[in-house]
Amino acid sequence: MTASREIILTTLNARYMHAAFGLRYLYANLGDWQADTEIVEFSIQEQALNIAETLLRYQPKIIGFSVYIWNVQEISDIVAVIKQIAPQTIIILGGPEVGHHPDVPSVCEQADFVISGPGEKSFRDLCEQLLTGNRPEQKFIEGQATKLDELVLPYAFYNDEDIRNRLIYVEASRGCPFKCEFCLSALDKTATPFLLDPFLDEMEKLWQRGVRNFKFIDRTFNLKVTTSIRILEFFLERMSDDLYLHFEVVPDNLPDKLKDVLKRFPPQSLQFEIGIQTFDPAIQTLISRKQNNAKTCENIRWLREHTGAHLHTDLIFGLPSDTLDNFADSFDQLVALNPHEIQLGILKRLRGAPLNRHTEDYDLRYNPQPPYNILSTRDINFMQMQRVNRFARFWDMIGNSGRFINTLPIILGESPFVRFMQLSDRLYALAGQSYKIALRRLFEMLYVVMTEDLGLDAERAKAQLKLDYSRADIKGIPDYEKLPSLNKKTKQGVANKRQRQHA
Repeated sequence: MTASREIILTTLNARYMHAAFGLRYLYANLGDWQADTEIVEFSIQEQALNIAETLLRYQPKIIGFSVYIWNVQEISDIVAVIKQIAPQTIIILGGPEVGHHPDVPSVCEQADFVISGPGEKSFRDLCEQLLTGNRPEQKFIEGQATKLDELVLPYAFYNDEDIRNRLIYVEASRGCPFKCEFCLSALDKTATPFLLDPFLDEMEKLWQRGVRNFKFIDRTFNLKVTTSIRILEFFLERMSDDLYLHFEVVPDNLPDKLKDVLKRFPPQSLQFEIGIQTFDPAIQTLISRKQNNAKTCENIRWLREHTGAHLHTDLIFGLPSDTLDNFADSFDQLVALNPHEIQLGILKRLRGAPLNRHTEDYDLRYNPQPPYNILSTRDINFMQMQRVNRFARFWDMIGNSGRFINTLPIILGESPFVRFMQLSDRLYALAGQSYKIALRRLFEMLYVVMTEDLGLDAERAKAQLKLDYSRADIKGIPDYEKLPSLNKKTKQGVANKRQRQHA
């Protein structure tokens, strides 16, 4: 039987393997109310009625939802159900999707209170008021920032199941000094570090509990290089075959003393998320993005050639003044640097982001439904946008999956964007969709497009596809050729299985 709780903290994660880091911060800083609070997490694949049933079993007085762009619709459905069944339950919303009043989603109309900005102190204070009969009059509450050295760190509240099955998120700093307008971090004044010794003490405790996969969510991990080096040295001293570290790094800041440490990490122990977004200087200036493109390219080449780090790079399509040609140029430049992955993001409207000032001048038209992806701009029509959406999906299947490391280079040739767009258009014509394509069928269609549309020699195409097929875990064989027997499956970690495909 489920024990009752005064307060429930909840959200819907994109996948089960994700853990709600923000909820654990709220829980850690609830003071005396922590004992009567429960964290209950779901994924967006679960049904609203079932989630409402689970939450209401606790008979809570307060339910706090953490709302993001990827779960706002699902949370809206759940809140509507709860307000029908148990209207006395107080609903508090927080998170980036609801934090920019008056630009807020409709779910805020159903909620009792909405907290914007940092919530560790403000959520606790609001719960204190509500549970002691001092209900505030204002619905929208501006969150009050707490000095980082006054926060209770949340790492003890990752439970054993989290450690076994989920990504463990950590942060050595908060905020960002850069002002890139497409990002909500542009609203930050600067980046502020946590005290390093207490932070490393918490990392040691996680290590002792068996955590081997640490995902740092710092926006600029290598901003202060001396701190970065000390953190990296901490993990080097605890290096093991299953240690895996993820960092988001500033691409044009890689001094020699940091390089010296990075070279000491074994292959497949580091992943760097590197936001390029665009190489176009005019667009960079327009959106207030400071990036030394030459230094960025030099550093990515160095990382690829001198470290075993997995490089996950990002581009955004649909920025103000972007065109298909501009994007193609950025894509081709990035392909030439040979990162392991290129994540092709489609611009989304983030509430509160400074980029929204360009909406009228550049005729930015967004999907009215989450995730608010761009549909067309002054310079990109809807049909072009749809083509790039499919391009991005096929690129993820073929370019990023690591399954086609032999075939991809001959597909791309000397004109990567043009040739892959040709491939994408034809694959869509053959399959009628860009999702749920069986891997065996994808191999078969690739052979058709490579030989009929890209003009590749049939024997050469078969030879490269055979090499990749032999690495894949597929039952049966493509219709065009009998291929070598499959390699035996090897045990791989959940979090970095995809990255290992590139090895």
